[in-house]
Amino acid sequence: MGIMAMLGMASAAELGEGTKAPAFEAKDQHGALVRLSDFKGKAAVVLYFYPKDDTPGCTAQACSLRDGFAAIQAAGAVILGVSTDDGVSHKAFAEKYHLPFSILADPDKRIIGVFGVGTIPLLGYARRVTFLIDRQGIIRRVIKDTRTQDHDQQVLALLKAMS
Repeated sequence: MGIMAMLGMASAAELGEGTKAPAFEAKDQHGALVRLSDFKGKAAVVLYFYPKDDTPGCTAQACSLRDGFAAIQAAGAVILGVSTDDGVSHKAFAEKYHLPFSILADPDKRIIGVFGVGTIPLLGYARRVTFLIDRQGIIRRVIKDTRTQDHDQQVLALLKAMS
């Protein structure tokens, strides 16, 4: 295992700004199938990867996005969360914290893999990375230095810069 992998750092395969976002589909906490293509031409997508439901940092991040949900929608974007937890866990997490956006189950790490997000060594959880994807499906911003307490403000500032 290389030093980058041991530290949980970005792999060379992680997608960058200006790259076409890969197609994906997954079920959300309600069992609905969500595809990236559902939003093409309609809305920008805030695709955020996080390690685990109902843990302190992940809860702070999700609640920040919940609190900024209306402003993010007003900026023309939808929010999609992704972790390796299953739909049952996502449903409980979303209900407990009143999360108004879709959280996608990726237990087989397919979405994590195509985005090159990688996992935290020894735990296998997704690393914390957010991709801002424009209406044409192009990745415009990648946030690796996530501030969990005010992630909504990070996202909003970058969405405004994108428009």
